[in-house]
Amino acid sequence: MKVGYDMHPLGDQAVLIEFSEEMSLEIHERIKQVSALLEHNQRDWLIEIIPAFTTITVIYDPIVVFKKNRGCSPFEVVCDMLDEMINRVEVKEPMRSNIIDIPVCYEGELAPDLEFVAASNKLTTQEVIKIHTSTEYTVYMIGFAPGFPYLGGMSENIAAPRKETPRLKIPAGSVGIAGLQTGIYPLETPGGWQIIGRTPIPLFQPTEDKPSLLSAGDKIKFTPITYKEYLAWGVTD
Repeated sequence: MKVGYDMHPLGDQAVLIEFSEEMSLEIHERIKQVSALLEHNQRDWLIEIIPAFTTITVIYDPIVVFKKNRGCSPFEVVCDMLDEMINRVEVKEPMRSNIIDIPVCYEGELAPDLEFVAASNKLTTQEVIKIHTSTEYTVYMIGFAPGFPYLGGMSENIAAPRKETPRLKIPAGSVGIAGLQTGIYPLETPGGWQIIGRTPIPLFQPTEDKPSLLSAGDKIKFTPITYKEYLAWGVTD
């Protein structure tokens, strides 16, 4: 099966490769395989590859492209080269993903919106925790803040709207829900998601060779831990 897509310019040094208007596991698998192909076929004009829910953005150096193809549009040249690479992709068996366990404490001040999420869905807090931790989630993309994972696969039974007034500070490690999505704040930032817990695991460490713990395509599972276990990780509140 060949990969269908459209290409659009983003300014004068980026190409947006659009695979679909709707998010799905099938589209995610296509994006993952095409991104892997581009990563393993690095060219001197290729600066960065940014996979998202239904698109891949390719940042390129128009000067490098122009010098090698004088008289031609750098955008058109890059599209032709991307076409040549992408057309070699045939989506077959899903690529193996890392499965990462994320411990989460769903207690007290670490979960200020847990009762709201429960009440919104006519559930108990324990039922929300059980549903949230019973699913294997897919990291569709990293965005919003460095290391912030957008996760697919959350049950609609615990969906909740964003907060009407965002908080100015959400502690690093906070696990939130917004609509049909759940995610983890890797850094202390403002945010409007409903916070239902917190993980002691650092998701973003800028001094590491691989700063972000998670990558697009990873699979994660949330595991509930007690507040005592949370503190045992050496976390200071």
